[in-house]
Parts: sequence; structure tokens; C-alpha cells
Amino acid sequence: MTKGFLIFLLLFNIYHQSSGFFQSPDKVAEKQCFCELKGNVDDCSCSVDTVDYYNNVKIFPRLKSLLQSNYFRFFKVNLHNDCPFWKDVDFECAMKFCHVESCEEKDLPVELQDDIDDKPKKEAPKDKYLKENQVLGCKEDYNKELDLVNKSISEKQHEELQKWSEHDEAQDSFCVLDDHQEKAEYVDLLLNPERFTGYQGRSANRIWQTIYKENCFKSPKVSKEQSSYKQLMKTKVLDETCLEERVFYRMVSGLHASINVHLAANFLQSEKDSPLGMVSKNGLWGPNLKEFVARFSPETTYGEGEKWLRNLYFAYLVELRAIAKVAPYLRNEEFFTGIEKSDKEVRLAVNDILNVIEAFPSHFDESIMFNGVNINLKNEFREKFLNISRIMDCVGCDKCRLWGKLQTQGMGTALKILFSGKFEHNTLENNIYVTDHPIRDDFKMRRSEIVALFNAFGRLSSSIYYLELFRNQLR
Repeated sequence: MTKGFLIFLLLFNIYHQSSGFFQSPDKVAEKQCFCELKGNVDDCSCSVDTVDYYNNVKIFPRLKSLLQSNYFRFFKVNLHNDCPFWKDVDFECAMKFCHVESCEEKDLPVELQDDIDDKPKKEAPKDKYLKENQVLGCKEDYNKELDLVNKSISEKQHEELQKWSEHDEAQDSFCVLDDHQEKAEYVDLLLNPERFTGYQGRSANRIWQTIYKENCFKSPKVSKEQSSYKQLMKTKVLDETCLEERVFYRMVSGLHASINVHLAANFLQSEKDSPLGMVSKNGLWGPNLKEFVARFSPETTYGEGEKWLRNLYFAYLVELRAIAKVAPYLRNEEFFTGIEKSDKEVRLAVNDILNVIEAFPSHFDESIMFNGVNINLKNEFREKFLNISRIMDCVGCDKCRLWGKLQTQGMGTALKILFSGKFEHNTLENNIYVTDHPIRDDFKMRRSEIVALFNAFGRLSSSIYYLELFRNQLR
């Protein structure tokens, strides 16, 4: 053979090895990774590629910066509630990193310090016009009880009015908000990042089994056998349900998938993986490809891993739409922490990201839901998600409970925005939602709802960003 022909064979071999021509079927299959998602997101008109580009290039970098600000990094939560469903809560967290560090008052912004101060005792009701009466020379036998209006209220009456207000507000809520509860305390989310803590096994499985199995809609088309934990999220079962039920299941599955991506992306590295040969006091954290494959590969998920990842995109699009819908309200929010310069920067940053989100070309259309169906389905939808937020009090790992409560509250807030009926002034013009009417006075958002909404969306956004990192590793 000539030298030129040998070089040609060598180059030909290299080329076809790279293209898979000479590779075994197993090698070719490896290139077609289960996390290489294509096409439109189920029940949406938006493609996976569009979400990847828009999120990874435009939204994720902005969110990552915004969520480090004082307004969004402090979340008030009650981690001391008893589990309402079973008494034997399993604390199977195997690491010291399960512990949640609460904030000291001195570390909080001024506005939040006022929030944790003891409530000042109200003065006893008194006659505010007594001095005026004396000036006017009223007689001593003047009957103040009959003639004057006492506009003060007692502490007990104030508490009762607060209960009425909270009851009325709860009628539109899709999740339990515990920021006003006695044992609620502020947590710095930057000091307590969501990561793998070793919480797994029977306890963690029972949480997800309860979420999936005990929140099934009573659909006559789905048998008891189909509603089992392993069968529930299969597409052939979902195809037999109505849109509203599919949305519910895909939201829950998307949340589940997002949490699993976070745990794989923030995994405790072993000492041999550390460049210094040892793990620091706070641990060395990073992506664990083996863990990601174990949580999503077809072999370990009954072939459902890819569908779970697609549901992550669905949950992302639903929360993206909720933020776009509530944008006019958020533009009037002060985001006040008492630090003027940083508060102004946060307002500008929020407005910037709202502009990007509103310009997204293929928003989820919630208006097609709950039309011409029994009104009880909407109430059942709300009650079931409320139930999921209560299940978070059964999580045995403090840090897992913190992030579980935050993400369910954020998702519940998004559902409230979309389906409470209090923010229906948006119209679609040139694929962009615009608002022509003033914001309704009865639509109010608590600080905890805003913080949970953005942080929960930030978790979904970071999951989609991490997916691209895992894809690159698998390639």
C-alpha cells in the first residue's frame, strides 16, 4: 500500500469512529442521551430548545444575581410544625449538613428586624375627646359613653379581626403560609443552599408516595392500579385524564424532577475528589454525573426519566407565565428592606427581568383551563395542592423541609396568581401579554409570597441550566 492510501484509511477510520459508523449499538445509543430533549413541551406550544436558550442566556443569569439581594435571600418559615399525617416522622438525614442555620436579628435588614420585634402592647381604650370636652366647658355629668364614638379596639378584638382577614385570604390560597405563625423565623437562603444531605430511603420515599398517591383526582377513567406510585406519571395514564389533572400531575412531577437535579448538581464530593486531598468544614460540593444518571436514566426509572425532565420544563413555563401575569403588580412593589441604595437596585433588577419574561414568545395559556367543567374540580385542584404543602411538615431533614416548603409555597403562589380570578386583566397582543386595566384592590401579595415565587422559579431555572451541564458531560 502506498503511504497516501494508508493516511486515507487512517483519516477514514477516525471520521467514522467519531460519527458512530464503526461503533457498537451500545456506543451509538450512549450518544442519544436520555436528557437530550427535543420537540414541544407537553400541553404547551413552546419547544424545549426555546426554553433552554431563553433561560440559560437571558433569565438564569439575571435571577442568580437578583436572588442574592437582601430582599430575596431572607425567607420566614416555620420548621417546627408537627406532621399532620403521621406521628413517626423519620429523621434519616445522614449528614451534619441537614441542619438549618437561622438568622440573628443583627444580620437582618432593618425592615425585617422590625418584623421580629415583640408586638408593642396596645393601650387600654380611652376617651380621646376628654380634653376637648374640658376645653369646651362641658358639665361634669356629661355622659361620654352615650355621646362619643370610641374608635379604639382591644388587643383581643385586633386578633379576631386578623383571623377574619387571614381566613378570607386563605380562600384563594393554594398553599399554607406559615410566616405569621409563632415559631416562624427568618432563614438566610444563601447560608442554607439546597444540596444533597443524605436524606433518602424509606422516609423520603414515603413523602413522595404520599404526595402522588393521596392527591389523586377521583377520575373514573383511571383505575386504582394505575394510580400507584410507579404508574401514576406514565404518559398512557395521563392521556386518559383531563387537562386540569394533567397540569396538576406535571407540576408535581416537575417539582420532583427539579429537586432531584439540584441534589445531583450539588453533591458532597469525596476527599479523593478534592484538589487538596481533603474536604473543608463546610464540605466540597459539585455535580455528580453518576447520581444524575441514577435518578433519571431509563434503566433506573422504568423508562420514565425523560418524561420527568420534560415535566420540569412544564412547571418552569407555568411559573414563568405567573410572573408575567403579576408583573404590573410587582412593578409597583417597593421591595423595601431599609437600605435605600440596594432597594433601588432591586427594583431596577426586577423590572429588567420582568421585561425579559414578558417578551417570552410562547407563554403557557391558563385561560383554557377550568372552562365548562364542574366548579368542584377547581376547588379540588386547590385543596390537593394545599395538602401537598402540608406534607412538607413531615419531611425529616430540616434543610430538605426548608426548601420543600419554599418551593411548594412558590408554586402555590404561582397557581394563586393564575387561577384565583383576581388578576384577569391581561390580553395577548403580538405574543406579548399587556395590561390595560388597573390592578384590582383585592389582589395583595405578602412578602413571603413574593420571595417564595421568585426563589421557586429560580430553582426551576437553575435545574434547566444544570441540565445543560450534565448533557455536556454525557456527550
